[in-house]
Amino acid sequence: MPTSVQFGLDRLLDDAELRRPLVGRRVALLAHPASVTRDLTHSLDALAALPDIRLTAAFGPQHGLRGDKQDNMVESPDFVDPQHRIPVFSLYGDVRRPTAAMLDSFDVLLVDLQDLGCRIYTFITTLRYVLEEAAKLGKSVWVLDRPNPAGRPVEGTTLRAGWESFVGAGPLPMRHGLTMGELARWFVSTLKLEVDCQVVAMRGWRPDLAPGCGWPLGERTWINPSPNAPNLSMARCYAGTVMLEGTTLSEGRGTTRPLELFGAPDIDARAVIAEMRHLAPQWLQGCVLRECWFEPTFHKHAGKLCHGVQIHVEDPAHYDHATFRPWRLQALAFKAIRRLQPDYPLWRDFAYEYEHGRLAIDLINGSELLRAWVDDLDAPPDDLDALACPDEAAWGEERREFLLYR
Repeated sequence: MPTSVQFGLDRLLDDAELRRPLVGRRVALLAHPASVTRDLTHSLDALAALPDIRLTAAFGPQHGLRGDKQDNMVESPDFVDPQHRIPVFSLYGDVRRPTAAMLDSFDVLLVDLQDLGCRIYTFITTLRYVLEEAAKLGKSVWVLDRPNPAGRPVEGTTLRAGWESFVGAGPLPMRHGLTMGELARWFVSTLKLEVDCQVVAMRGWRPDLAPGCGWPLGERTWINPSPNAPNLSMARCYAGTVMLEGTTLSEGRGTTRPLELFGAPDIDARAVIAEMRHLAPQWLQGCVLRECWFEPTFHKHAGKLCHGVQIHVEDPAHYDHATFRPWRLQALAFKAIRRLQPDYPLWRDFAYEYEHGRLAIDLINGSELLRAWVDDLDAPPDDLDALACPDEAAWGEERREFLLYR
């Protein structure tokens, strides 16, 4: 069946001329469960079936090549693929960067990762690390591009110098609006990398086309790129709800709608929604907030009834891609809780992505700015806008030269 959108992987599979530079070279693949063709064949199997491609290794990012690791900080081991008999190296195990021995297994690395369009999603950092290490040893990197399901909108403060981490690959806003291929171009330029980096661009991707507004609804099946990324609604909310990982509030892990809702046994969700509407109704546009109750089966507040809020962005009658601002919405929820319960133990103090000594909420945001705004009871919404708006405008200009789809 013909389709108007063709991902980078599908273009490579369909076009022998496009693959010609790979002939006679050792090829590796960095992929996860969402690395599939339109007919849902995994890219590892599809590439291995090509007579002119010699696959010699594969790599898996966080959650693994198979996506079997449910939570953060659950490492994946290296193994030998039982079907193709090639080594599969974990980039979320003993190492985060490919070692010289790993790099020695290939000449060209194909990167086929579905991203969510949010700075904290660690596939971005893995992309940076493989580009940096490939540059050191003269390896080539080809990015097989895929859509940014969150589309082109930009939101959030820019990560500040010194706050780089595995959840902060560089000075990006929380919602950056680039594809992985465009991010690769930005990394190569800003890091001044001497690396052969090619992007196999998509054909026909229109990031502003409704109702998908980034994701080609009706044309491509959604496959979880990580275990708690089950649908497009989660991808739209994620640039805000990911901040819940740095709090004591449940982000819905252990429910069927993770990272689309939040709550806890000891908050009044109805009062929180009312306070949010009182403080900054302009930050609640483009979605519907619904009071709900849920009981996580695992993770935070497991087995306890939580009073919560679900963010609904699936109904075209309610969702507005241009006005929905998940980062501000979630920040506003924190502010409402802080105002209603000033002593609420909101910030979770634990080792987040193996970082010690800095609060998770600050690592997630790439600075202390958002937390400071939430904790200052007198700081109005305009103060957060004053921090974020200049960053958002500057990023909108900076990213322009790296855009492949206009």
